[in-house]
Amino acid sequence: MRYTMKKLFTIFFIILSINNLNSQIDIVHPPNWWIGFENQELQILVKGEKISNYDVSIDYPGINLKQIHKADSPNYLFIDLNISNKTKPGTFKIKFKNENGDLIHYYKLDNKRVLKKQNNGFDSSDVVYLITPDRFANGDYSNDIVKGLKEDRINRDDNYARHGGDLKGITKNMEYINEMGFTALWLNPVLINDMKEGSYHGYATTDYYTIDPRFGTLSDYLDFSERAKKNNIKLIKDIIVNHCGLYHWWMEDLPFNDWLNYQEIYLKSNDETIEKNTVYSNHRRSTIQDTYAAEVDYRGMLDGWFVPTMPDLNQRNEFMAEYLIQNSIWWIETLNLSGIRQDTYPYAEKEFLSDWAGRIMEEYPKFNIVGEEWSYNPIRIAYWQDGMNNKDGYKSNLKSTMDFAMQKAIFEGISENENWNTGLIKIYESLSNDFYYEDPGSLLVFNDNHDMSRIYTQMKEDISKTKMAVGLMLILPRIPQILYGTEILMQDTAKPGDHGLIRSDFPGGWDNDQTNAFTGKNLKKDQLEMQNYLKTVLNFRKKSKAIHSGKTLHYAPINGIYVISRKNDDETVLCIINKNNFDKELNLDRFHELKINNTILTEIYTGEKFIWKDKITLKKNSSIILTNK
Repeated sequence: MRYTMKKLFTIFFIILSINNLNSQIDIVHPPNWWIGFENQELQILVKGEKISNYDVSIDYPGINLKQIHKADSPNYLFIDLNISNKTKPGTFKIKFKNENGDLIHYYKLDNKRVLKKQNNGFDSSDVVYLITPDRFANGDYSNDIVKGLKEDRINRDDNYARHGGDLKGITKNMEYINEMGFTALWLNPVLINDMKEGSYHGYATTDYYTIDPRFGTLSDYLDFSERAKKNNIKLIKDIIVNHCGLYHWWMEDLPFNDWLNYQEIYLKSNDETIEKNTVYSNHRRSTIQDTYAAEVDYRGMLDGWFVPTMPDLNQRNEFMAEYLIQNSIWWIETLNLSGIRQDTYPYAEKEFLSDWAGRIMEEYPKFNIVGEEWSYNPIRIAYWQDGMNNKDGYKSNLKSTMDFAMQKAIFEGISENENWNTGLIKIYESLSNDFYYEDPGSLLVFNDNHDMSRIYTQMKEDISKTKMAVGLMLILPRIPQILYGTEILMQDTAKPGDHGLIRSDFPGGWDNDQTNAFTGKNLKKDQLEMQNYLKTVLNFRKKSKAIHSGKTLHYAPINGIYVISRKNDDETVLCIINKNNFDKELNLDRFHELKINNTILTEIYTGEKFIWKDKITLKKNSSIILTNK
């Protein structure tokens, strides 16, 4: 009988649950593994009462039990295995024995299913759609409130409460995402955040192997993955290795005395004193590269906590490091991921980050990882990209970083008045910094994200400027990312920068919504205009080799006009921005390097035809995207 992956996981977790009911073994991580990895080593964390008092044995062909590690807590063991590629799939017994009796845990091995040649990471041919799952669509109202969890309310009128969005809601609307023209999905984290409040965003993980039941189940996540692949949409998982949630299961019984940074302070605190006692990160990210940085500042950046509810993990502990690396690989294999977005990248130990990314890329060479380096300094962004010849010899193994420098340049370039050193020149000069990047085409560019004010608000609710910013971003030699709701001009104007407002509900995702962005019902004229514009540009971009990998040529802005081109073989794409408050005649003599004289060009949104010969007339406060195809 042929079993689906979903059924196999169901059977496995039933076996695991039965086993745990009859033993002192509470947790085994990773919960299962695969045969066929380049790295044949596996370290299994076992948690159970006084489990360190037990001897461990395994008798299964191809598996070598190399070493058993005891922790500082008697309730943990770390088991090192070598799993030969000749090992056959199956379930083997891990036997625990002492004078009080025996315990048995059944551990499952499958063949590795995500092969090197099959795993294509996201790249500059893709456009990433960023979704906050709690705020996109509610596909299962039965899981809105889950008994036993610390936050037990739902309130759509409170921007910082749970609203009920889930994995089934996104899965239900996967065709909309595909039809809009997006080719990759990045979800804010969906692992369990069993926190007292503010748990909707997903960045305070309380179990690295468990889906938050308010978002659904592992089965729902697998269904989501399958539906995405059927729609030719790649999946990017948001992962956090820097910190966890305060109520993570290990916080009540930490394995080692150095599992956390500033662990001794945490252990002396309680819920009432933790905020007062917390040692916060100084957020001086420059210390990571600064050859003059004082050690106290360097460690103050890395060791300090973000907030009292997010303990800072110590990746210098080798068992913590291995746990986090294996967890990432487990999710790649389980969900057939195409990429990872790593949160708060520079806040973790950089040596660990190199090992983490290196291990992943060893197994999946075509995979992609993007790190969040919130810096407007291109030198600091470039430091983290794989292939850079860094002065300190650091090798990151990281393909992509988030291009905050370009995001800032686009915002300022479009919103500022034109002058010698303001306005469009900011975009021109930012792009000119590409000489410094090892691979600028692998950078992730964006107008906004879940942590910053929406582009429509940034542009003071001017749809023309919003289209300028979005359209330009989509033809740059980059990987573009767009936040859900950009297509319908969602905004946070009432409280700019407020995270709860930025992450507002996508209209139509709930049964009683009067406005439905999925169908267009009750959308305003400007919203429909923006949605249709973005849909047209995105679907054109899907097929444009010039945008995916073409040569870039741009011209210094003059008189409020900026011209940038992408060219590949016989395809040319142009983006022209006119920031003037009046129609402007553009003389084309300057652009002879484009070699498109007398060519008929089509504006991809309006369908209007232009003959590139002597001059063209640009409408006021507008941008156009032209193609010869």
